[in-house]
Amino acid sequence: MEKELLFGLLYLVYYGGLAGLTYYIIQKNSPDPLHMMQLEGYQPRDYQLWLKDNKAFNFALKISSSQNKTPLVWTDRAKRLHKRHLETILLVLVSLLVLSIFLYKYFFWLIFYPLCLGVFAFSQFHWIILAAKLNLPLENKINQGFYDTAKEKIRARKDLSVVGITGSFGKTSTKFMTATILEEAFKVQTTPSSFNTPMGLSKVINNDLTENKEVFVAELGAKEPGEIKEVADLVQPTIGVITAIGPTHMHLFKTIANIQKTKYELIEALPQDGVAIFNVDNAYVRELADGCDRKTIRYGMDLDQDLDVFADQIQVGALGSSFQLHLPGQDPVLCETILLGKHNISNLLAAACIAYSLGMTADQIAAGIRKVQPVEHRLQLIQGPSGVNVIDDAFNSNPVGARAALEVLGAFQDVKKIIITPGMVELGDIEEEENEKLGQEIAQVVDYCILVGEKRTQPIQRGLKGAGFPQDRLFVAQSLDEATQISAHLTGPGDVVLIENDLPDSYNEV
Repeated sequence: MEKELLFGLLYLVYYGGLAGLTYYIIQKNSPDPLHMMQLEGYQPRDYQLWLKDNKAFNFALKISSSQNKTPLVWTDRAKRLHKRHLETILLVLVSLLVLSIFLYKYFFWLIFYPLCLGVFAFSQFHWIILAAKLNLPLENKINQGFYDTAKEKIRARKDLSVVGITGSFGKTSTKFMTATILEEAFKVQTTPSSFNTPMGLSKVINNDLTENKEVFVAELGAKEPGEIKEVADLVQPTIGVITAIGPTHMHLFKTIANIQKTKYELIEALPQDGVAIFNVDNAYVRELADGCDRKTIRYGMDLDQDLDVFADQIQVGALGSSFQLHLPGQDPVLCETILLGKHNISNLLAAACIAYSLGMTADQIAAGIRKVQPVEHRLQLIQGPSGVNVIDDAFNSNPVGARAALEVLGAFQDVKKIIITPGMVELGDIEEEENEKLGQEIAQVVDYCILVGEKRTQPIQRGLKGAGFPQDRLFVAQSLDEATQISAHLTGPGDVVLIENDLPDSYNEV
């Protein structure tokens, strides 16, 4: 009896010790899956897509907080999910331990039990999905409360003008340009950074939108049909802008038609006396403008189009741009800006349309345009301490934006031109084709090309080779830091380095 009790205690120590060790390992590494879930907007669907494309366990081993471009933020929601994740893990481990009480004498369980725990530890990135789904009813209830409070606050502000801006690209830049220009005549509240989700917008409305603000400029984002409607119902815009439509988030939208339908939800949310503003240089946006039943303002630079607001006499240089701005019923006015690239003139035209619809004059708008500063990581020209010019276009990349960035780089003369890029992502089925085209276009502009990531950049490498780019001027780095070190050996004072896209933490090549 004593011998049996002794063996029982030894088995208990064995099984309990292994379970405790497993929990310790998982608990220690638990911020990694939480971080990835946060980067994917706490959406189990998006997180599962990330898991499908990444070897999560190996990735977890190489993550460190000092390497993350976007570190984990311990918000209340993150703390709740982390707690639920650990509770879920503990429940499974306790269940296995209880099972061991009935199977402890069996030899197969002595071997199978540690194997179960090993597989369980390796699959920790998957268990947070269950935790997120278990937490979903609570999170939805909390979010709905914030959403309803913000919506009611906007509804009560009859004196507030609300501008909604959406598009596949250009919306964040246009938002900040608009705010700067409107500040010539109004007290303006805008959303920081790329806040464009229901919760991000609710936070700004509830915490920052004060009674003295006259205009609220909101960026509206979406990854699937119905999401623009949700944020438009929240902010209740009277002016809506569609900056551009193109192949972004194609892995989720699948078709351009779905993107058009989703972006047009903003226009459908406008009141009948609202103002719909369209960039008709973009063919997909032009289709939407042609079918709009609200008051429309059509803007662009293609003078063959029917335009209400347009730019001509455009001069684009390495250090800025100028153009003549035309508004209905007003004399043309010369506008000068330090912003780089013709596409930024398009964004300025969108901002000018908004200002015009709110009653500002051409002179006021031109004065505001002169004050507009580059948006961080969006064709931002920075001069390094060694005299090297860096064009920071690292925030995101798409086919139109990448070509615009190459156009800006090409404007620099008599200096070495270098690009650092990992290529474009989230383009769905056309991603490889577009990156190969990008390689061909890079070959026509740069002296040296530094690619980040061996596997992901294969299409760009094919494009470069097909365009006859010298292979001794092509470098492949494993990280942005390594790429920067390579460029430092190639550049001198006055040379130009374009950083085109910087993939988020959720992309890797493990």
